[in-house]
Amino acid sequence: MKLNGIGYTFKQGFKSIYKNKMFSLASIGTMSACIFLFGIFFAVVMNFRNIVAEVESSVAVTVFFDEELSEEEIHNIGNKIEKRSEVADTHYVSAEAAWEEFKEVYFQGKQELAAVFEDDNPLANAANYQVYLNDVSQQEELVNFIYSIDGVRDVKSSDVVATTLSSFNMLIGYVTISVIVILMAVSIFLISNTVTIGIAVRKEEIAIMKLMGATDIFVKAPFIVEGVIIGLVGSVIPLLVLYYFYNTVINYMNNKIIGLGNWLQFIAVSDVFERLIPVSLCLGVGIGFIGSFVTIRKHLRV
Repeated sequence: MKLNGIGYTFKQGFKSIYKNKMFSLASIGTMSACIFLFGIFFAVVMNFRNIVAEVESSVAVTVFFDEELSEEEIHNIGNKIEKRSEVADTHYVSAEAAWEEFKEVYFQGKQELAAVFEDDNPLANAANYQVYLNDVSQQEELVNFIYSIDGVRDVKSSDVVATTLSSFNMLIGYVTISVIVILMAVSIFLISNTVTIGIAVRKEEIAIMKLMGATDIFVKAPFIVEGVIIGLVGSVIPLLVLYYFYNTVINYMNNKIIGLGNWLQFIAVSDVFERLIPVSLCLGVGIGFIGSFVTIRKHLRV
């Protein structure tokens, strides 16, 4: 298509939106509402995932060793565990460190009681590795591997926590897909109706263009442009509103609700919109293109 043809296509696309402005505004409004709801859901999901990730990062598998193992042999086992792809980090706790931590917790204010064990560490066999995972759903696989290593006496894992977090992540994934599908279906339906009306209004003009030798793509392109413009505008408007809305909400929550920031950290608005903007624009333009493309294939026989 030549440059003047491209100009004509965009001109006709804008003209069609103006001629059917009531339906176009309805489509843009619905698209904006859908993207706005999606944006809120997206921000909530990102913050939930951030909370889950923080919880996951604190879940550790604790590995205990046979009594006769030397510290060098324990470190060799630790090195084997560190090389596993499931492992994010490891922390070695010696028997002495385990005893010091125990004393701080259980003999607080009564250090004289701990003096009884001055020359005899009751946790002499408590040396352990605390193993943190990249993904808590991989815990079972890692535990099975650790148990297969000679010299490992016991492995303490949080099976209930791991199962709960894995199920929660899966639920978030399913809900996200469902919401996107529903919003896409509603938006495509309205854009399809708008383009259908545009086709009906321009039927005679299209017939004349075909008689004059216009190609199929030349006839169809304005309707594609119309759908894409509606999708693009319907994405930009809610993004502007969402930016102000999200920024206002997290500032209010952090400043007005005392102590909330100590246990709940919201993701910064820039981090959310770094992902939300391209996703929303792609959704809007994609929905506009699909809605118009499907419609012209169904209603426009050229």
